Amino acid sequence: MSENNILNNFQNHLIAEGDELATIRAYCYDLKQLNTFLKQRKQNLISVAVRDLRDFIHTIFDMGLSPVSINRKISSIKTFYRFLLRNKEISVNPAEELELLKVRRKLPVILSIDEVSAIVESADEKTPLGLRNRVCLELLYSSGLRISELLNMKLSDVKMSEDLLSIIGKGNKQRLVPFGKRAKRAIDDYLDLGRPSILKTRSSSLLILNARGGRLSRMGFSKILRKYRIKSGIGKRVTPHTFRHSFATHLLEGGADLRVVQELLGHADISTTQIYTHIDREYLKEVHRSYHPRA
Repeated sequence: MSENNILNNFQNHLIAEGDELATIRAYCYDLKQLNTFLKQRKQNLISVAVRDLRDFIHTIFDMGLSPVSINRKISSIKTFYRFLLRNKEISVNPAEELELLKVRRKLPVILSIDEVSAIVESADEKTPLGLRNRVCLELLYSSGLRISELLNMKLSDVKMSEDLLSIIGKGNKQRLVPFGKRAKRAIDDYLDLGRPSILKTRSSSLLILNARGGRLSRMGFSKILRKYRIKSGIGKRVTPHTFRHSFATHLLEGGADLRVVQELLGHADISTTQIYTHIDREYLKEVHRSYHPRA
């Protein structure tokens, strides 16, 4: 099988697994970069040896890439060769021994409860689009959704009688996530007054719509969020994922069990969720420094 066919099959595999489009593009870019490196050595993606992969990592390290960027490329390579091994394109995984660089994990930006409220309540509920925006903000914080999960959600995924959302997350894994009273009120208002006005005579299975009744894009929502952040007077960098970070942190600060938060977020590995316990510790230290007389 040609290298192009192999890469196309890998790309289709990632799409089927439900990976983000940006992640798929990044993985494919990394593998094309590796393929170019190997061709210079008269090698290819199938006949590669572990020393070739290590030499590639050393080469991009010498280019001055950050450890985070290098780790992404290592992850791309490891994922690719696991895929080839499962599909019996290779008999030995040359990337199995590759290890990620140790990187000091940067803590994400977290909004306070008051900052979340200020942004959410900036949405003008007197207009159909304002009602839609309010639903988006409420659900991002109330349920800790990824932006892709919110924008891909279907009307049938909202279980109003049970106060639950049926979410298809990474890897096409399904989970049920509750939403709160304020989110429920926002959904009710949007479904009664906002969504019908946006759709007019059109039809759609999606919950969240753009002004023309189609799918709202990530970029479109990012512009909306930026407008509300400025309107709220918040100087922090705020992204849709900031609401997810804040959701998890506020739950843990309130005493929620880590395993429950892991389930709500849809994390496959609890170590991913554990970053929020570090945030909680940082918050405790900050309070101690600020208020203890001998800190």
